[in-house]
Amino acid sequence: MSGLYGTLSIALSALATSQQALETTSNNVANANTPGYSREVPVLEAGDPVVFGSLSIGTGVVLDKIESMRDPILEIQLNQETQQQSSLNAQLTQWQQIQTSFSSATSGIGADITNFFNSLGQLSPDPTNLALRQAVLTAAGNLATDFNTSANNLQTQRSNLNQTVVQDVGQVNTLTTEIASVNQQISNLENAQQNASTLVDKQTSLIRQLSGLVDVQVISTDQGISLTTSNGTALVSGSQSFALSTQIGSDGSQQVMSGTQDITGTLTGGSLAGTIQIRDQEIPNVLSQLDQLAAGFSNAVNAANAKGYILSDSNPPTPGGNIFTAPPAGGIGAAAAMQVSITDPSLIAASSDGTPGSNGNITNLSAVHDQAVVNGQTPLDSYSNLVFQVGSATSNTSADADASSQILQQLQDQRGSVSGVSLDEEAANMVQYQTAYQAAARVVSTVNSLLADAVNLGIDTAVQ
Repeated sequence: MSGLYGTLSIALSALATSQQALETTSNNVANANTPGYSREVPVLEAGDPVVFGSLSIGTGVVLDKIESMRDPILEIQLNQETQQQSSLNAQLTQWQQIQTSFSSATSGIGADITNFFNSLGQLSPDPTNLALRQAVLTAAGNLATDFNTSANNLQTQRSNLNQTVVQDVGQVNTLTTEIASVNQQISNLENAQQNASTLVDKQTSLIRQLSGLVDVQVISTDQGISLTTSNGTALVSGSQSFALSTQIGSDGSQQVMSGTQDITGTLTGGSLAGTIQIRDQEIPNVLSQLDQLAAGFSNAVNAANAKGYILSDSNPPTPGGNIFTAPPAGGIGAAAAMQVSITDPSLIAASSDGTPGSNGNITNLSAVHDQAVVNGQTPLDSYSNLVFQVGSATSNTSADADASSQILQQLQDQRGSVSGVSLDEEAANMVQYQTAYQAAARVVSTVNSLLADAVNLGIDTAVQ
């Protein structure tokens, strides 16, 4: 089509595309602060030309599509770093809670060990003094109580993490169900040749939330996207989601199940993996070291007390028995079970020869202070090493979490430069599209005037 009507058609296409471009810019401005929104850009193309003989005449402009600005590689990196940071943050929270049981320099197990040996030193000059003997039992009781408290706190923390695992699995299932629903909506719109950018933004945001809970891999397919964990466990396939579940394992902890398969040990990212690592590895390791120290200390003190004789006038003299209850076999649970087994202060075997005034065996009891009771370490060295490990793990995890946070912020800034809305840029675009619209409107007005002139050729008075 050529002539004035062809020119009018070209101008009308310019009006329509400028209006649509203005609408796109307006939508960008409206969503400048919307989390997860991806900036939209109108993609304009010249219309197919019309050929007249040797001439090729343009037919105007068409809006080919409205493209959302996204970097797929950057989105993958954001998901991966979100998984890493969430895992580290979950671990850091738990390490900080563990640290509260081992952070005091004036109280707790370390101070109790020192107080126990100090009470023996006070008893040594006056081994028949029942008040001083009672002070030794009191110090032993305080030590046992703090071992019990620390062990019980760790067990309670581990039990609470079971509930966290159940809650996280529930959130994973909620998100995968929602993602599958959004996938279906996106598919419906794309099959109808409609723009699904807003839903793709929602899909991306949901996947990012899911990445905060569990390690996620995104796989593009002809039917949309599929989501799996890093070990290949299916979470979403197109419009179908696959729910995870929890099941109590043989050790009493909640295990993550995919159907009948236990995937607990295969999760590598997200807060769920961080929680499981603390629950199944770190807390048992700390508790094991605490049990070993409790068992080693109890056995050493009991052995030293058995070398002497209690305070009595019996003949022959009565040898000492256990001050602490005998630890369980293998030391497992020793910290939680540790108790003072005697209530009579005269049963402390201070005498080395059976005479009431002898204090020779206090030397054996005091020697436990410098005796290797566990892994070649003295009681205080063993406990100090445990405190150092907890503090070091907390510090290292905190440093890793801070580094991950900075990396994630950098990636988010990069995403903002690609997908974020710049109000200054949108203002410039608005002026550009406004000017184009006004120019096209001017063409329409001019063609209208020319058509009127053409209709009124040969007539003196113009048609009104």
